[in-house]
Formats: sequence, C-alpha cells, structure tokens
Amino acid sequence: MTEPFTGGCACGAIRYSTPHEPIFQNHCQCRDCQRRSGTGHGSWLTFPARADMTLTGQATEWEVASDSGNRKIHAFCPICGTPTHLRFSESPDLIAVAAASLDDPRRFTPQVLTYRVRALDWDDMSPSLPAFQTMPQA
Repeated sequence: MTEPFTGGCACGAIRYSTPHEPIFQNHCQCRDCQRRSGTGHGSWLTFPARADMTLTGQATEWEVASDSGNRKIHAFCPICGTPTHLRFSESPDLIAVAAASLDDPRRFTPQVLTYRVRALDWDDMSPSLPAFQTMPQA
C-alpha cells in the first residue's frame, strides 16, 4: 500500500489526507490558475473520491466559471491565504489539491499541460510534457 497523500496550508489550520492515488496531475495555464497562483500556471493533483479525503479546518470558498464554462469551487485558508483544494460542480466526486500544498511536493508528477492557449510567453514548460490547448476530454 502506498503512503497517503497529505498536505495543508502554510499555517496548519487546514489539513487534508487521502489514501487514493491521483487520477490526473497537471500544470494548468488557464487565466483562473494564473490569477490564483500569481504566476503563469497552477499545478494540481486530482483525486477520484472526494468522500474519502479527510479535511480538517475551515476553508474559505469562492466559486468561479472556468474557461470551459463549468463551475469550480476554490478553497483557501482564511488565516494564511494558502490555496489548498478545488472542487468541480459538474464532477462532485473529484477533488484537486494544489501541488505545493502537499507535505512532500516531490510526489507531484505532472502528466500534461492544460490550457496552453492561455500560456504566457515567460511561463516556459518542459517541451516533453504533452500540451493541450484546453482541457482534454476523458
């Protein structure tokens, strides 16, 4: 059995843990991820069973329409401001965590680059990473 994926915010007020392996790991260059990260992209691990993820602490949430038009619910720590996780209105069983919020961020292994259409010239990504202009379909 693999070690659970654990993480949380910078101040420790929010913690998460899941026994599952991620089903998708990506760098995302959509405008929402750019704004949210304060840089050229966001880095995410998406897990299959939100119900099996233990979340402690009280996150502040806000909802936005993604580039695809779907609704995303972002969560962050109201104390330190760290983005911790993301839920999807159209896929309620999924939950994504910010790669840098992992206790061991080296466990993040990006599989693809999404929303390349929104890429900023100064946000270079590895050319070996498969890139999609938007979000690939399952």
